[in-house]
This record gives sequence, structure tokens and C-alpha cells, in this order.
Amino acid sequence: MSNDGVNQGRRRVLTAMTSVVGAAGVIGAAVPFVGSWNPSAKAKAAGAPVEVNISKLEPGQMVTVEWRGKPVYIVRRTQEALAGLKVMEPELRDPTSEKSVQPGYAKNEGRAIKEEFVVLLGLCTHLGCAPGYQPTVGSIDIGGSVEWQGGFFCKCHGSKFDLAGRVLKGVPAPINLEVPPHKYLSDTVILIGEDQEA
Repeated sequence: MSNDGVNQGRRRVLTAMTSVVGAAGVIGAAVPFVGSWNPSAKAKAAGAPVEVNISKLEPGQMVTVEWRGKPVYIVRRTQEALAGLKVMEPELRDPTSEKSVQPGYAKNEGRAIKEEFVVLLGLCTHLGCAPGYQPTVGSIDIGGSVEWQGGFFCKCHGSKFDLAGRVLKGVPAPINLEVPPHKYLSDTVILIGEDQEA
């Protein structure tokens, strides 16, 4: 058979075009496959840090946000509430937070970076219920030597925590409320989920 009627230039162009289309098809199939290795938006959101603007939070108020599917309480404490932390110490199981979970930068009396604002995981350390915010002095009978100075009360099983999330003696909760990792991006914005020291 003779190649006299075959146009070699045309054959090369068709071969090149077929190769380009085939390569594009391979890349088109590979991109979604490789992309499927990345975590989904839902998975990223489940563990992603959460920014909270606290500029409108008045002294004595609390805001609840969600991080990793759990409630996080942010309380702006008044000067009276901060003074009440010392008053509550005789009634506390772990006043210096030796047995509790908090980052090093929150291992102080107020368990906070800035004493005015406390950031706590809103889950009772007994069975994971959500304790209610009870800021009014004397609103709960703690049956001890001092008066309730405000804090958190778990109605499910009776656990009580002060305004630093420290657990009172004689309740089912074994340790203080957890302080999640957090840092300040500015004076009015907190990022929950990343450590101040990071």
C-alpha cells in the first residue's frame, strides 16, 4: 500500500489535538478526585475557630456561641463580680484550678486572659448538661459559710460554678468548667479555637 495520498502534516495536527483533548480529560477527572481528599466545608466548620465580637456585651451580660457543636459562654464580669470570686473561695472544690482543664494563660483566679471577660465551655463537667447563668448575688442557696456571688447552676443535677467556672464543694461535678483555647484579635474580637500563645 502506498502513502502517496496521506497528508503527513494533517495527521500530526490530528494526533496533537487528540492528545491535548485526552490530557484535558485526564486532568478534568483528576481534579475532583484529588479535591475529594480535602475535608468538606461541614467538617472544616465543625472544628474551625469562631470569631466573636464582644463590643456590645454590657457588664453583667453573657453571650453564648457555638464552637465544635458545643456552647461557649462569654461573660463580661462587673467589678463586684470580680470581687465576689475571692469571697467564694472557701466554698470551692478546686479554687486554684489544679485539677481542671484550661490553657496556661487562663490559670489564674479569674481563669481569663482579660479579667473582665471569662470564656468557658458551657457544659457541666458532671454529665455534659448546659448550666444556666445565674448572676444575681444570693439568688441560689449554697448552704455554706458565704452567700452565692453569681455564677452557673446546672438544674439537672444541682452542680454549681462561680463566675470563673470554678466548681463548688458538695455537688456532682468533679472539676471546674473547661476554658477553651482562645485569643484576642483586638480589644473587641475574640477568636475561640486558637490559643493566645500560638
